[in-house]
Amino acid sequence: MAGLRWPPEDSDLHHARVPNTADLISDDDRSVAADSWSIKSDYGSTLDDEQRHVDASDVLSTIASFRAASDYSSDKEAPDVEVEPSMLGLQSYWDATYADELANFHEHGHSGEVWFGSEVMETVATWTKNLCINVSQGHIDNLIDNVSSEPDSELVLNELSAWNVLDIGTGNGLLLHELAKLGFRDLTGTDYSEGAIGLARNLAERDGFTGINFEVDDVLATKLVGPFKLVMDKGTLDAIGLHPDGPMKRIMYWESISNLVAPGGILVITSCNNTKDELVQEVESFNQRSISTSSEVEAAKDQEVQTNVPPFRYLSHVRTYPTFMFGGSEGSRVATVAFLRN
Repeated sequence: MAGLRWPPEDSDLHHARVPNTADLISDDDRSVAADSWSIKSDYGSTLDDEQRHVDASDVLSTIASFRAASDYSSDKEAPDVEVEPSMLGLQSYWDATYADELANFHEHGHSGEVWFGSEVMETVATWTKNLCINVSQGHIDNLIDNVSSEPDSELVLNELSAWNVLDIGTGNGLLLHELAKLGFRDLTGTDYSEGAIGLARNLAERDGFTGINFEVDDVLATKLVGPFKLVMDKGTLDAIGLHPDGPMKRIMYWESISNLVAPGGILVITSCNNTKDELVQEVESFNQRSISTSSEVEAAKDQEVQTNVPPFRYLSHVRTYPTFMFGGSEGSRVATVAFLRN
């Protein structure tokens, strides 16, 4: 797997095998699967849409030709697109997990796991708030180097309330609680696990965030009516990549996400399985595919081929996570990267 990875605490642990369905509800197997991924995420997909799989397969067969150079790419020749499958990429795993967490909530009032930890969640929320304020005030060109913080004011709160927010793979919805505390008002969380949405709704009601909308929805076959000015992904792309058909599903992910983010809007991805450079490279590849496909469609219609604008461009990334050196390269456990929808 390309990039820097944080190993499990127990060096003897291996990636979990892809189980039979009967294994998925086993507590022991769920424990092994969770241990196989050092920082947990909260989304995956098991969408079985034959035509979309065919389209994704076609793209995979030619993906190498779209690995364009990037000012932000690492010094590696190209990132790996292969990720060893894990149970954390299967919906059955998350259905069983959230069934347990929902039961624990009803019995003990527990909120469940905070994926990536509370500190990362709070960092993502605060950094995203400042990013949105900077974008609202037209400071886009300065964001590559730094996302400046703005003191709270009535003007700032009014600007944030104008952003409609979607959190895909929301899990227990706690990230949206943090965004609500910071001034965001139009908030929607989705997850393909009904148990996750049940838990999120119960927690929001208990903690006084009744204005947050939660819906059962699969990002790879979304029925949402968008677009959204801000789309958050905290672990979703990671888990999708852990599905046995991860490479194809990642391609389907980008096609879907490009339709969910409004022009001029922002996509914020937090990942423990990809470095910042790898995420930027993956977006570059998607941009090249989109431009190529658009040009082919125009040519087929005998239209003059226009200069196409790529769907996304790199905006900024969180620089405050602790880093470590490994093999001569610097990295961190978590990467949070923002992309602007053109």
